[in-house]
Amino acid sequence: MSIRADITKHPLRGMQVRHYNKLMIRTFDILVAGEINPDLILTGDVTPEFGQVEKLVDSAILTIGSSSAIFACGAARLGLRVAFIGVCGDDTFGRFILDELSGRGVDITNVIVDPTLQTGLSVILSRPIARVQGDRAILTNLGAIDRLRAEQVTDALLQQARHLHIASYFLQTALQPGLPDLFQRAHLLSLTTSLDTNWDPSGAWHALDELLDLVDVFLPNANEAIALTGASTVEVAAEALGRKCGLVAVKLGARGALACRGEEVARANAFPVQVVDTVGAGDSFDAGFLSGWLNGWKLEKALQLGAVCGSLSTRAAGGTSAQPGLDEAIKYVPSAG
Repeated sequence: MSIRADITKHPLRGMQVRHYNKLMIRTFDILVAGEINPDLILTGDVTPEFGQVEKLVDSAILTIGSSSAIFACGAARLGLRVAFIGVCGDDTFGRFILDELSGRGVDITNVIVDPTLQTGLSVILSRPIARVQGDRAILTNLGAIDRLRAEQVTDALLQQARHLHIASYFLQTALQPGLPDLFQRAHLLSLTTSLDTNWDPSGAWHALDELLDLVDVFLPNANEAIALTGASTVEVAAEALGRKCGLVAVKLGARGALACRGEEVARANAFPVQVVDTVGAGDSFDAGFLSGWLNGWKLEKALQLGAVCGSLSTRAAGGTSAQPGLDEAIKYVPSAG
């Protein structure tokens, strides 16, 4: 394999970096470095009470959880070649989610199974949509969720992919210190990068300026964008974030999505569906948007695909059950040229 080093402008960022252009085939479109845990979703019009008060729920479903894993499944469903690296235990929950990921076409060869650790778990109490739109309470046992380190994502693995995606930044505490270096290594190897921080359970929302400068696509929701910037509106937040990274696409829930890239602004409406469960809708949006973006679509059309994928994913309980394939999703994407 021959290697040629040259200086180029990094795609979409205007950053001057040294690329090592390798005459090789990239095995994967996306490498996801993320957390692994199943979700136990309880649905019912109840509020938990201490004091040994037992209340009944309408349904209980054990399904794929974690922002990273739901995203990976959504991307694979859209036809992208997806590899996953993360850490889980050698236990019932770990084996369950690895079987589910593999069954949905996600390559799990590089997942680290550590028998000394317990696989994380989230228990989600979801109230009926008719009562409170999208309202849910989440309890998470971290287990191995926060154990992946940046150095475990090797250059040899990066070289197999076109793009690196990171989700649940605030939960992946062992990954955080080495993430700037990981993004720099990815860029040197000609990968593009994306980040979805998800919510910060600590409420600290520490500054991400150094990291965002290395992010090609930033994917917060409206509340996260406002919390990160202190802006008064999501529009102001999106503009501020768009100046720090290559491109920001903000998820607005039932109001669709908003994207900023330099002076370019795009909007997309949510696709109307009968909503059953909003768990993972943002991750399905990410998968749709990046699918369009990686395939060179114009910004508005990629944003529309993201909005459609996020909306369609809410038709069934759990984050992955109703994720659309590209043939289904594209029918609802208006042509944007």
